[in-house]
Amino acid sequence: MFKSKSLLFLLLIIASPSFLFAQVNPAFKAITPRFRVIMDNDFGGDPDGLFALTHLVLSPSVEVRGIIGSHLNANDGFDKSKTQADNAVKKATELLTVLKMKDRFPLVAGSNTAMVNDTTPVKSAAVDLIIKEASRTDTSLPLYILCGAGLTEIASAVLTDPKIADKVTLIWIGGPEYLDIAIPPPNYSNPEYNLNIDIAAARAVFNHSQLKLWQIPRDGYRQAILPWSELHTKIKPQGETGKYLAGVLESLMARIQQYKLNLGEVYILGDSPLVLLTALQSSFEADPSSSEYVLKPCPLINAQGSYEYNAHGRNIRVYRRLDINLMFNDFFAKLELNK
Repeated sequence: MFKSKSLLFLLLIIASPSFLFAQVNPAFKAITPRFRVIMDNDFGGDPDGLFALTHLVLSPSVEVRGIIGSHLNANDGFDKSKTQADNAVKKATELLTVLKMKDRFPLVAGSNTAMVNDTTPVKSAAVDLIIKEASRTDTSLPLYILCGAGLTEIASAVLTDPKIADKVTLIWIGGPEYLDIAIPPPNYSNPEYNLNIDIAAARAVFNHSQLKLWQIPRDGYRQAILPWSELHTKIKPQGETGKYLAGVLESLMARIQQYKLNLGEVYILGDSPLVLLTALQSSFEADPSSSEYVLKPCPLINAQGSYEYNAHGRNIRVYRRLDINLMFNDFFAKLELNK
């Protein structure tokens, strides 16, 4: 009896879409995951995270092991509430419902506040999720933490359990330009936006951890420019998901115009490189081979959120040029295939 029930359960799993894998399209039936990923994003803020999450869950080469809704800077204009991480979870749930993927992935809130210093971790379900996944011994698939926000959760996870530091690769959208690579844009913000969400957490990751780090600083993520023309011709016509994503940006533009700001005819989807550098790695000798990076000694980050040279820092990847055409063309195609 036990064996027959087990066999029935196995057959149901095989016949049904996997709980944690991307949505299966017939075009992708021969593709199986080769990486595990956890996405950590402030979905209640800049909507670029919603675009990146859509792209990620439509990518069959990654196994999404968790989605974390994280906080913004306490004074952020997108959400000045005390429940920013909880609100991020609500926004991600809204998107996954449109995608007909609600409850398919573990979705948890991180801390609603930043770390009080660079040595004291916060506690949250998100920290527990990262530690549990990084500690698994039943899989050989590499684990990437994809962070398009502050570093509160991954910093807290490593401070709580330092043994996981060599078991994950952190890909982080954030940090200012390295002046030997690029100069800041006109009227740039200082500290850089994502770093400023939790400077203490960034200091914990850069100054005190041995995490393998791939960084996409501001000059990198600003390359992910989506023209308004492509929003309306390549995204909006693609079913309910396309309408939802276009509507999110259109609503934001309407709000921005109330403040007499003119963003021109493009929008930066700065979190989408998280998908480019994982799901779209090369087939043989897997790596993000069409994007360019330099190896740099990991700098120290000071209390003001600026880099300080550290000759003894571990090598980190700093991406300087991203294959934006591959990234957006793949996103457009997956939307069309899954509409």
